Amino acid sequence: MVPYDDKSPFVTSGIRVGTAAITTRGLKEKHMDEIVELIDMVIQDPESEQTLKKVKKRVHKLMEEHPLYK
Repeated sequence: MVPYDDKSPFVTSGIRVGTAAITTRGLKEKHMDEIVELIDMVIQDPESEQTLKKVKKRVHKLMEEHPLYK
């Protein structure tokens, strides 16, 4: 269930984030705060080019530090 969601768990009404792609890159629990912050920044201000550029830059940096293949 999604916290504070007033809908049944059988009704799609939230965001479900899988961790397979995160853990495949070697990211751990400590990285989730940053990932959630980046998602939240876009949700809060999806039309802002400045926000999207800032998030994109941070995502690229995080992925460079944790490449898919080493």
